[in-house]
Amino acid sequence: MKTKKVPMRMCLGCGEMKPKKELIRAVKDKEGGISLDLTGKKSGRGAYICRSIECFRAARKAHRFEKSFECRIDDAVYDSMEAELNEG
Repeated sequence: MKTKKVPMRMCLGCGEMKPKKELIRAVKDKEGGISLDLTGKKSGRGAYICRSIECFRAARKAHRFEKSFECRIDDAVYDSMEAELNEG
């Protein structure tokens, strides 16, 4: 029997390739709102990050979310994403 291919994604913080299930997806919806998608099912442009707060802070510092979504992200959005990551 053929083994199933595991989808791999790159973390914006550390740059490591990891299985998609191990990462959290940040999503930009059609209205331009950016949020964390813990289920991985929301529609929109996605970017992936490890579940560690260090990777989130590294991606924020290097403006990798802004480069990925091609828009300016307000500090309040970053703060709410960081709080949501700390809870989960």
